[in-house]
Amino acid sequence: MRRVLGAELNFCHVPMHRMLGPSTMKLFDLSDEVAVVIGATGVLGGAMADGLAAAGARVAVLGRNAERGQARVKAIADAGGQAAFVACDAMDRASLERACEQVASSLGAPTVLVNAAGGNDPKVTVTDERPFEAIAVEDWRANFDLNLVGGVLLPCQVFGPAMRTRGKGSIINVASASARLPLSRVVAYSSAKAAVLNLTRFLAREWAPSGVRVNAVTPGFFPAEQNRRLLFQADGTPTPRAQAILGHTPMKRFGDAGELVGAVVFLASPRASGFVTGTDIVVDGGFLAQTI
Repeated sequence: MRRVLGAELNFCHVPMHRMLGPSTMKLFDLSDEVAVVIGATGVLGGAMADGLAAAGARVAVLGRNAERGQARVKAIADAGGQAAFVACDAMDRASLERACEQVASSLGAPTVLVNAAGGNDPKVTVTDERPFEAIAVEDWRANFDLNLVGGVLLPCQVFGPAMRTRGKGSIINVASASARLPLSRVVAYSSAKAAVLNLTRFLAREWAPSGVRVNAVTPGFFPAEQNRRLLFQADGTPTPRAQAILGHTPMKRFGDAGELVGAVVFLASPRASGFVTGTDIVVDGGFLAQTI
């Protein structure tokens, strides 16, 4: 028994490249890829950009905030990666088209597109003071424009055709656990993210013959700028809503942005996920795995 146990312990000290072999290590090598991350100026999108760059991809950081974008590029460069910031408004087709041209000229033709822009507008959050029937239609439409039109539709329309022409590409849309089952209060956001999953599957079917894979990553609850006030009180303790979320999460904690990277790198890699399309990878600590 000791000999067996010892062998097992020694095995753990074998270098990773010897355990997996060269071909396996290349599964997650993105050195041939140019990844566009829309929304990389945010917390979750920024972590995805970092992870793609760490895997070898040349990363285009797209967003509206130049200061945050340049800071993200610097962080990637300091870590040994290659990146460039391109100012872009995902709600504006012309802006996306200019960004697509700039990425191609500075980093190369995009082969990976991560749609990580989006968020919930407080004006469409259901509260005691603002019941569902009081939500203004124009605010509802604006939320759908942000999460579905600018979040997925326009970027796919702009970046997708060139991928199809080259016969290669991976599009990764960021959905939400609330897309599967609606979350209380954020009904417009939940509805828009449900539409994101539906559009993801539609495009997967349509573009598969052209060699373009379309998938989604479904995060559970990850503290970021847009939801921090809902999750934490001024003193840093969880709000009642956060406590309810944690009580429904088997792992009893929120996710860390870096924990989304593995799913994104997997879906970006044509070697690791070349036969994967039309699906969504849930990263939620088990939130969707239970009812009560």
